[in-house]
Amino acid sequence: MHNNITIGITCGDINGIGLEIILKALAIKNAAPSYNIIIYGSTKVVAYHKNIITQENIQFYPIQSPSEALPDRINVINCWQDNVNITLGKPSDVSGKCAFDALERAVKDLKNGEIEALVTAPINKKAMQMADFPFIGHTEYITNEFGAKDSLMLMVSDNLRIGVVTNHLPIREVAAAVTTEKVLRKLLIMAETLKIDFNLDRPTIAVLGLNPHAGDEGAIGSEDDDIIRPAIEMAREKGVLAFGPFPADGFFGSGQFQKFNAVLAMYHDQGLVPFKALSFGEGINYTAGLASVRTSPDHGTAYDIAGKGEADESSLIRAIYLAADIVRNRNEYLEMHANSLERRKRKALESETGEDEVLEYVIPEE
Repeated sequence: MHNNITIGITCGDINGIGLEIILKALAIKNAAPSYNIIIYGSTKVVAYHKNIITQENIQFYPIQSPSEALPDRINVINCWQDNVNITLGKPSDVSGKCAFDALERAVKDLKNGEIEALVTAPINKKAMQMADFPFIGHTEYITNEFGAKDSLMLMVSDNLRIGVVTNHLPIREVAAAVTTEKVLRKLLIMAETLKIDFNLDRPTIAVLGLNPHAGDEGAIGSEDDDIIRPAIEMAREKGVLAFGPFPADGFFGSGQFQKFNAVLAMYHDQGLVPFKALSFGEGINYTAGLASVRTSPDHGTAYDIAGKGEADESSLIRAIYLAADIVRNRNEYLEMHANSLERRKRKALESETGEDEVLEYVIPEE
């Protein structure tokens, strides 16, 4: 295992706090000095934001490809060459296009294996729409780019992990989107990522109900018994330690969430409201279920404080370290199972029963 993991960080919305927290993390806090860190954006725009928060002489090193990146310095890949108009605190087609250009280049490098993990600074959905970005957010775009059938938005802090079945969906559409197949798929992704990416051998997962009081035995809706419970039972048949469905209010109010390794919520606010109430500033958004690693801080562009030097870089720093940890955990897991498989094959060849004893570990197809 090596410390020189190469991590890309997209600039996010150039009118928000993204570059401020990136520069505070890398240049002022000197986070992750042993990693090859690359900012995807523009040296000119990076310098503009640097001048807002500090007058220190900070060097930026423009590079053409990730292979040129070196640790303990700020490497920048220029994703556009033109001068751009920065209007702090406001969404614009320019800020959306710059964010899109940076994301597109970074994801390309991630898919090609030129960077080992990606950390995305916040984007603004309105600005992205103005720039003809065809997705509702980072998670959906990256999932599509990797050709995955599905992924899991997983919020992570030191003592809490919450995933959601439906991501950025209007509440009126949630019930129809919660199907047994979808809940099961999210449970399997969660179980796999807890095992491989978070090094938990037999993870336990709590599943929340969709309706108040988890339907109260059908008195407040039938989805919990007819859709969610069967998905939990199917997951258990596949060896997943899933439990529920639990009423969301009492589950968090009583502290019951502390008994499980992770929680699967049915919709965005059901999971993110308790998560941010318990972990705001310390949380990370992780896209689970993909072949590559992507994390981001748990906050938005914060236009109201953009350019004021008030943004807190803590969540971004945690996102960087979580990305590196997951890269290491995956490598260790795959190396361990590759060695185990080879030993089993040799044992099978030497035994009387032959190939009947060969057990293979295969990561499920996406």
